[in-house]
Amino acid sequence: MRFQHDSLPQRVRFATGDAATALGEEVTSLGGSRLMVIAAEAERELARRIASSLPVAHWHHEVAMHVPVPMAERARAAVAEHDIDALVSIGGGSTTGLAKAVALTTGLPIVAVPTTYAGSEATNVWGLTEDNRKTTGVDDQVLPRTIVYDASLMLTLPVDLSVASGLNALAHCVDSMWGPRADPIDRALAGEGARALRIGLSQVVEDPAGLRGREHTLYGSYLAAVAFASAGSGLHHKICHVLGGMFDLPHAQTHAVVLPHVLAFNAPAAPEAERRIAEALGSDTALTGLTRLRTEVNAPTALRDYGMPEDGIPAAVESVLGAVPPNNPRLVTADALAALLRAAWEGADPR
Repeated sequence: MRFQHDSLPQRVRFATGDAATALGEEVTSLGGSRLMVIAAEAERELARRIASSLPVAHWHHEVAMHVPVPMAERARAAVAEHDIDALVSIGGGSTTGLAKAVALTTGLPIVAVPTTYAGSEATNVWGLTEDNRKTTGVDDQVLPRTIVYDASLMLTLPVDLSVASGLNALAHCVDSMWGPRADPIDRALAGEGARALRIGLSQVVEDPAGLRGREHTLYGSYLAAVAFASAGSGLHHKICHVLGGMFDLPHAQTHAVVLPHVLAFNAPAAPEAERRIAEALGSDTALTGLTRLRTEVNAPTALRDYGMPEDGIPAAVESVLGAVPPNNPRLVTADALAALLRAAWEGADPR
């Protein structure tokens, strides 16, 4: 057994029902005195409730999927205008992504308070979109210094969005089994993350107002993100980043749709990873376990339902081919990729 594993330096607080107090303590420990709170319009009221007692110099509510470059530049300008010394992000992956885009050029510390299961808060990966092309990179400067997880903040996330977001987290687990830098520690974290997500998502659907399912899903999404940050983007994420940037597709739903097709493609060529995923999902095979879970939670099934044009498949194939990790378990050809994307577009059975 020979490998090298890096753990990212980050403080994590699980504080169900106590986000405001935990956030205040973490901002104080950072020494932040002029904060910019980033929260989408949908989280405006929540952000004011959580951060109202903090030294906020600017409330920033312009947030969009995939972090368009002009939007990132306006947020950076706001930092300079208001002499900001720390960032607080309250929201989902798009909100965290914007905070990262600001930190990338300013070096400001971030305290993240997630309201979805996106997992971006636990990675040092940033993403920006310009001219329908999404660019991603890795920089420790964008890693939030602290995450405050409060499962009670997830109770207002609708069940369908919870499912899509949770399956996005599960995609982190799957990619972490065979990502370009995947190691035994990543696979252990990903396996436990997938197990927790399987339990949590079923409970969220069964009892949307219950905290137990939300906590399980939040715990699983954190482990998934930590594994993914170490293992790196595999085939699944390369596909979804291209689709999201090219067609402005919703992030979580795109991942939820594409996941079973990538799993069906790669699993036969990665038996050890397939066995781990199957065990985590409580099934004899990984694809059977994922299919059963997706049925239980009524998962999204087709990219065409989210605005991807059928005639966009060839362009997507060309873009993805240039980004496929060289160590993907199975050779990715243009024909195989086109078939995978068409199946995901149609919502065909991945089996």
